[in-house]
Amino acid sequence: MKFNWGTGVVIAFILFISFIMYFVISMNTDKNLDHDLVNENYYKQELEFQNDINKEKNAKTLASKVTWKKTAEGIVISFPTDLEDKNITGKIFLYRPSNKQLDFETTILLSNHNLLIPDKRLLDGRWNIKIDWSYKDTNYMLKEEIQY
Repeated sequence: MKFNWGTGVVIAFILFISFIMYFVISMNTDKNLDHDLVNENYYKQELEFQNDINKEKNAKTLASKVTWKKTAEGIVISFPTDLEDKNITGKIFLYRPSNKQLDFETTILLSNHNLLIPDKRLLDGRWNIKIDWSYKDTNYMLKEEIQY
């Protein structure tokens, strides 16, 4: 077989396509790389999106807002002091974008309008916090990206 420039181009294309296919297959079959959706119930969550928008609008109408601060013990979430803390119910969901095994949800149990999320449950870095709470049949929500 005679080797000319046409044969060289064909061999170069075959090697290049083989190189690309190797990386595509190895990336899709590697178990260390997780290609899941952000949320298991993504489509159900999408249907409830308007409710979330309404809850966020309700939260913006409050005279004092839900706040958080980092302390040595963890994150302290403070609810408005003009509301009775016995009537505040709901859940707090912390989502870690880099590792879904660190995500967790906790119910709101207040002590003097404050809730402590212990330091041992949190790693340094980015967290998305979602506080879904209600007070006297009115629903509120706060979504925020925090650096811990």
